[in-house]
Amino acid sequence: MMPSAFYIAVGAYAAIGLLFGAAFISVGLARFDAAARSAGAMVRLLLLPGAAALWPILAVLWLGRRGGAA
Repeated sequence: MMPSAFYIAVGAYAAIGLLFGAAFISVGLARFDAAARSAGAMVRLLLLPGAAALWPILAVLWLGRRGGAA
């Protein structure tokens, strides 16, 4: 019972991370870092696993910047 719940939680985290990572590298990366505006598709694909793994931290930072105070 416990291992299956763990695998479901890890799978949900990975799925949300991939969805967020795709949105972040396509839209949010240019807003987050000015130097990344000129990043090519291969660089963005290299950043996808990191964005997917660290999606909770990046989401907080991205939403904080969207508020306008910086």
